Amino acid sequence: MAEAARQDQSRSSVWLEGTARRRRGGGQPSGLDRDRIIEATVRLLDAEGLAKFSMRRLAGELNVTAMSVYWYVDTKDHLLELALDAAMGEMVLPDPEADDADWRDQTRVLARGYRTLLVRHPWVSALVGTFLNIGPNNLAFSRVVQRVMRRTGLPAKRLTSGISAVFQFVYGYGTLEGHLSARSAAAGMSVDEYFQDAVSAVTEAPQAADVMRESRELMEARGGETVAEMLERDFEFALELLIAGIETMVAREAEAAGES
Repeated sequence: MAEAARQDQSRSSVWLEGTARRRRGGGQPSGLDRDRIIEATVRLLDAEGLAKFSMRRLAGELNVTAMSVYWYVDTKDHLLELALDAAMGEMVLPDPEADDADWRDQTRVLARGYRTLLVRHPWVSALVGTFLNIGPNNLAFSRVVQRVMRRTGLPAKRLTSGISAVFQFVYGYGTLEGHLSARSAAAGMSVDEYFQDAVSAVTEAPQAADVMRESRELMEARGGETVAEMLERDFEFALELLIAGIETMVAREAEAAGES
């Protein structure tokens, strides 16, 4: 029984069951459709976060009953999957088949777009790790990432490693940046105010004095007048390190193949 339950959970997805099934009984709620429900869901998740989201709260936002929402989606998880894929659709994807396509430039576009998405919608990072991510927009993103990475020259056995290096970095960076933005907003502060307040609090802790002194030196060397500038500089340099690393590994693989 436990094994069957685990298997059902791993296979559960609105995309495996087709479009949301309509409930029996009653007619279609007037003035309501699935697109409107998804838009309201994204709006609520942005404003209040994943922890506070509920079907009852969503129904109140739409000025309908909770059962009216269930006429379009079977479960809360299915609705969250739909909202996740809608958010993924906000990214503008490059064409990896274009004649002038350069994998370096297109990797930058994809990485920056994914980071922006994670910061704009902090709830996305949690849902990416929860669901199967096989909605049409998610699949379109994955397909472009794979095709761009194929153009790097990495052998097939290294492609998933290259994808992980870039996009797991972006996922982690964007997740932390999104959390910072959400916590600042929850505290009623700007990101700069929240950052300065946090630094001041940590500086007062005796056990953190040495680490904070070294951190201040690093931050001053990095430059940047605002948190946004500091985050931007770190992200861009780290991304360039990864691209340069891929180029180095392509050359190393080619050299190894030539020696064999």
